[in-house]
Amino acid sequence: MIESDTAILSTAKLESHGVPVSDINKLQAAGYYTIESIAYSSKKALITIKGLSESKIDKIMKEASLLVDLGFTTAMEVYQRRSEMICITTGSKDWDRALGGNHNTLHHNCGIETGSITEVFGEFRTGKSQLCHTLAVTCQLSVDIGGAEGKCLYIDTEGTFRPSRVLSVATRFGLDSETSLNNIAYARAYNSEHQSDLLMKASAMMSESRFSLLIVDSAISLYRTEYCGRGELSARQMHLGRFLRNLQRIADEFGVAVVITNQMLATVDGGASLFNMDPKKPTGGNIMAHASCTRLYLRKGRGDNRVCKIYDSPSLPESEVMFSIQEDGITDATD
Repeated sequence: MIESDTAILSTAKLESHGVPVSDINKLQAAGYYTIESIAYSSKKALITIKGLSESKIDKIMKEASLLVDLGFTTAMEVYQRRSEMICITTGSKDWDRALGGNHNTLHHNCGIETGSITEVFGEFRTGKSQLCHTLAVTCQLSVDIGGAEGKCLYIDTEGTFRPSRVLSVATRFGLDSETSLNNIAYARAYNSEHQSDLLMKASAMMSESRFSLLIVDSAISLYRTEYCGRGELSARQMHLGRFLRNLQRIADEFGVAVVITNQMLATVDGGASLFNMDPKKPTGGNIMAHASCTRLYLRKGRGDNRVCKIYDSPSLPESEVMFSIQEDGITDATD
């Protein structure tokens, strides 16, 4: 099993720094299972934890800042860390190559980056959930063949998870069927509050076992049904923003790849559609756009083939690549 470059510091370590066990239990009850999660949080957020006074929060934050380096570093050190970054294969060599760009990583073909959020959006039947099923298996592979040697945590909001698809992909990559299924922690989210609560449980699980991938399929579905009309738009975006911020915190804390799927929104303004060849756009607005590090736009192709467009990325050029959806998951495009 692969180890992280930087070991995860459990909040239990604070006991040796003068923090009572009762206070550590309160931190964990509020979802703070690592010292990194405390260091990355603001005092405003920590002060809301029941049973902890402002003076206790100040002491805890001081101890966390001594254990986690939050200062400046050189660009060379950042470059070296990125060169050692693990990527998870999509199942398609062409797609991995498109996501590899020109930066030097542990895998010359690359794939889905660990430690950041990748958003996959598109209409129905474009391969979003199929990609998720494939990644849930490939993340378990060894690093030298495109995996990350870790478990997958799968949050399903639409009821589209199918274990039979996982078994087909596992067979393709030569993995034991029972082991592959046991390495996927699955939960169905029934409302937006439940969806957020599951992230707290995810942090607890990741602090105890090695995970390499967190999937949310889809991140926006429950918000679209629970918050209706312009009157509730502000509340929806604030709640969605907190959820996405917690996803990024998990990616930073545990170094896992976070993959979220998103739906499409049709623009109904008559004037706008005259100048826009494709009036459809991803839902979630700027909140979703700024939270995602890499955004992939999927659309239908001919037959089983689909097209992925690199819609937005800080390091990859805008490009398109074709792939195919087969019984055993995502593969290279067929003729």
